[in-house]
Amino acid sequence: MATPPAPSLHALEGSRVPVLLLGGVNLVRCLGLAGIPAIVASPDPTEPAFASRYCRGSVVIPPYDHPKAVNRLLALGEKLRAIAGRRIPLMCGSDDALKLLCAHRDRLQRHFVMLLNEPAVATALIDKERFQALAAKRGLPVPREFRWDGKGALRLAGAEVEVLVKPKTKVDWHDSHLHDRLFGAGGKARIFANGQEAMADPGVAHFREQLAFQEYIPGDDRSLWSYHGFADEHGKVLAAFVGRKIRTDPPLTGESAFIEIAEDAALGALGREIAARLPLRGAFKMDFKQDPRDGRWLLLEINARFNLWHYLGARNGLNLVQVAYDYLLDRVRPRAPAAATTYRWLSLELDWRACRALRKSGELTFGRWIASIALSRNVFDLFSWSDPGPWIRFWRLRVARRVSRVSRRLFTRVRQWRSTAS
Repeated sequence: MATPPAPSLHALEGSRVPVLLLGGVNLVRCLGLAGIPAIVASPDPTEPAFASRYCRGSVVIPPYDHPKAVNRLLALGEKLRAIAGRRIPLMCGSDDALKLLCAHRDRLQRHFVMLLNEPAVATALIDKERFQALAAKRGLPVPREFRWDGKGALRLAGAEVEVLVKPKTKVDWHDSHLHDRLFGAGGKARIFANGQEAMADPGVAHFREQLAFQEYIPGDDRSLWSYHGFADEHGKVLAAFVGRKIRTDPPLTGESAFIEIAEDAALGALGREIAARLPLRGAFKMDFKQDPRDGRWLLLEINARFNLWHYLGARNGLNLVQVAYDYLLDRVRPRAPAAATTYRWLSLELDWRACRALRKSGELTFGRWIASIALSRNVFDLFSWSDPGPWIRFWRLRVARRVSRVSRRLFTRVRQWRSTAS
């Protein structure tokens, strides 16, 4: 696979201050909608965002955990700062990238302007075990935790409620043996009937040091809500919106497949209170589940970075990426409008898989699935009529890979036939 050429950075001269984006299609479109130049950097040379009309330059960098990754970013930052005449915003859309920024914040801030959480908070938001401790210290409404070797109320073996099992850390596990053995494609957690059932699972027992155990809150995907915002240095939220999941892949424990902007004043107030209590700084996403038994909002986790929801917010009139850009550069505190509920966000591939799982369990029919999409105004994870490049690039590369695999298999079979026929 050919590596995209290095960006012609001097083409940015005379334009608005650019952003170096460690993110994908949804975020580069947020910048494009705001008219902000974007340089997209990624360890993946096949990144679809490289083909976006909003991408002013593409840079392939080493993997985020590689020692040379930060040096590559510093070299880019030096060039971009010279062109812009000032430090430029650096934004990220993954936990791996966020971990890199937090680890090297002092060096990176020489060339980039960022708003990161204090080290203790930043670490706790990436490590789920530390987050549980931070939540207890700050009095946050989180589900009960259990421990493999805990005592009393913390004892996993004594948990008589459904138990959610998930990795302790948000980074370095998606492609791991742990993920393959316990969670399968797309899954982020597993649900067990009680603590003893979880402990009896061989995979759970094998990886117990890498896992967190929590009381599972009942309810389907529509019970999963989120609060998205951007906060200043003191945890004051400058702009925010509330989101709600419609379907995930796999159901209950997977990735967002079909999501929407929603309205809930109580959740908005709780989100602002939590942001101030920690306090949070910069972009964030709080995940909640509403307990159907009593209506309480329980905080599942907080992601302190930009994410795919921001594209949905931008298409509905509240672009948090632009809010962050204006504040980082000029300390502008916007009078941001409330997000509309006109559009939903859809990953058709993930939602089709969710549909099949829900049909199998009798929770959704094919007709209802089609109707839910057809009767909704949607923006898509990859496809856009106004920005088709990422979709074309993705499918061109996917087809090329499949043709290559078929060709290799055919060549192997022909070679085997010739060796046995001679």
